[in-house]
Amino acid sequence: MCVILIIGDNMSDRTRRTKKKKLKIGRIIIALVICIIIILAVTKLLGSTTVKIINKNYYISSTTNSVQLYSYNEESEKMEETEIIYRGTKVKSKDQKKIIGDISYVEITIEEKKYYINEINLTEDEKNIVLEKEKYVRTSATIYQNEQDYKIASFVKKGNKIDILGYDKIDDQGLVNMYKIKYEDMEGWVYAKYLVDAENEAKGNYNENGIYDIHKDRKYSRELYGGKASTLDYYPYEKPEFKDNPLLKNAKAMYLNAGANVISNIDKYLEIATSSGVNAIVVDLKDGALAYPMEIAKEYSMTAYNTAINSYDDYKNAIDKIKNAGIYVIGRIVVFNDSHYGKDHPEDCIDSPVSQRLWPSAFSRGAWEYNVALAKQAIDDMGFNEIQYDYVRFPEDAYNMSQNSNTDFKNKYNEEKAEAVQNFLFYAADQIHKEGVYLSVDVFGECSGTYVTSYGQYWPAISNIVDVISSMPYTDHFGRNIDTWTNAYQTVNNWAKGAVERQTEIPTPAIARTWITAYDTPYWNPTVTYDATKISDQARALVDAGLNGGFITWNSASNLNKYNQIKSAFSKDY
Repeated sequence: MCVILIIGDNMSDRTRRTKKKKLKIGRIIIALVICIIIILAVTKLLGSTTVKIINKNYYISSTTNSVQLYSYNEESEKMEETEIIYRGTKVKSKDQKKIIGDISYVEITIEEKKYYINEINLTEDEKNIVLEKEKYVRTSATIYQNEQDYKIASFVKKGNKIDILGYDKIDDQGLVNMYKIKYEDMEGWVYAKYLVDAENEAKGNYNENGIYDIHKDRKYSRELYGGKASTLDYYPYEKPEFKDNPLLKNAKAMYLNAGANVISNIDKYLEIATSSGVNAIVVDLKDGALAYPMEIAKEYSMTAYNTAINSYDDYKNAIDKIKNAGIYVIGRIVVFNDSHYGKDHPEDCIDSPVSQRLWPSAFSRGAWEYNVALAKQAIDDMGFNEIQYDYVRFPEDAYNMSQNSNTDFKNKYNEEKAEAVQNFLFYAADQIHKEGVYLSVDVFGECSGTYVTSYGQYWPAISNIVDVISSMPYTDHFGRNIDTWTNAYQTVNNWAKGAVERQTEIPTPAIARTWITAYDTPYWNPTVTYDATKISDQARALVDAGLNGGFITWNSASNLNKYNQIKSAFSKDY
């Protein structure tokens, strides 16, 4: 009886468990059915029974500025080249691929058109658009501390390999502006236009149309220690044209120093200028002393800051009046002949028993920075159309200094003198062009010759970089023969013929805008009055020789009486 009762109880429990299990399974089945019904309902609501593939955003990436696009030929089952696309372009893709050989091609969409592209040329990260890992230096280049300002970190010479760490930006053709680089043990930034992919190209010389062949063997009859023409760079340098600041290509210009008497009498000078056809005025910004106290000078030369000639407001008023008169205004900066900066930075000056002058060396990057910093602030403060650098050279007695073994030129990067001058101008042009302003440079009249001067100036190497080259063939500087200053036309015309030849020897020559004599000659004992006729003679001499960039009248005192005497020369057509 007991056994039967126990069995009966067990059967009852088993039945209950079975029922619960069936109930649970039933509930699960019901839930699944409900889910299926919901999925079908949603699918029907969306009008499709397939899952859509979402377009993803990509950038075109490459080691070069452009990338090949393809179309797929169904018959041949091959990819066929169609067109190119620039790296940095945004595209869309559903990540649909075709594998052909060892290459994976991805279908992309560009403006509703479909193409295929090698998968390695797509990236979702802007930092990976530029894929190159190394470059070679084609043109010796400044290494900047960062990609934003003018501060110099170091320098790298032609032919060296550098590692690429990044970039700042690319243009609409996929070209990089500046690379972040590593060279030896330092990092910095270099302009991409001075770099190439191949070592042999970097170490070679630009010789289209035999350009390099023209210069490579040139030298003076004896060693001048200024450098060799063969070591300089003749690669084309793109000259800018700023829409809101057109370059003055045929100047009739007068010069004004920054003396307080000149700046305070600007109305009298403008009366002459506006009534005679003057279209440009060169005004001093720095000739040792600053024209006004520029804030950036506090960082580089307190001596210069403390000895500024005019107040900010007085100088600003004068420049504004020139601009309001519709006259193109050029700010002149004396670069390396600067005892004010030299006093504050003797470590940047040439140390020689031959001369006790405080002359900052053209090899010194501190002097480079200072003169570029001044230009950039003056542009911001005053709105100059153009910056003109004078004394972009070593001292006149550089020959004697070089002959003395005890001279220390502070040559940190082992450059020749002419290399340093050219390298400074590369740096200065890049920085001043960033401000939407042109760069001109003054050179001695001697530079129209076919040799590198002892002070490091070589016309073709300079003209090829800057926007305007202004030589100084003053009539009483050519020998002591009275004919050189009495016959102003012939003296200038003879000189100009050589300058014209130098202009043809480079791919991207500057405008030749020439300084002419506007003082009574010779300067050490005036015997010939330089009136309007003498000014016109010189202007005609330039044009007749083939120099059409115009002229600037040099009168260091900016003498009002002299300008009144010669003003009719500005109104003539040349």
